Amino acid sequence: MNVRDAVKMAVEYVADIFAAERPENIGLEEVFMNEQENAWEVTVGFSRPWDYRKAGILATMEALSPRRQYKIVKINNQTGEVISIKIREIKNA
Repeated sequence: MNVRDAVKMAVEYVADIFAAERPENIGLEEVFMNEQENAWEVTVGFSRPWDYRKAGILATMEALSPRRQYKIVKINNQTGEVISIKIREIKNA
């Protein structure tokens, strides 16, 4: 599997697995080939409806752009099977 295949699979998988939560703005954040595990680790970012800030006095002082969630999708390089999805913690976010 090449990097493009891994990214495509990860983005589609996130869109499908979180479909009930209506993810938006789904996009690639980073990719890492874990040689020891022979697996791709693809970080996918997206927003869900509750990630949007509420309108109000404080909201007028900052952009109303949504917060983003980040998930690491691990894909077996040989089989193309999704092994796991984990939360990707972002410091100072």
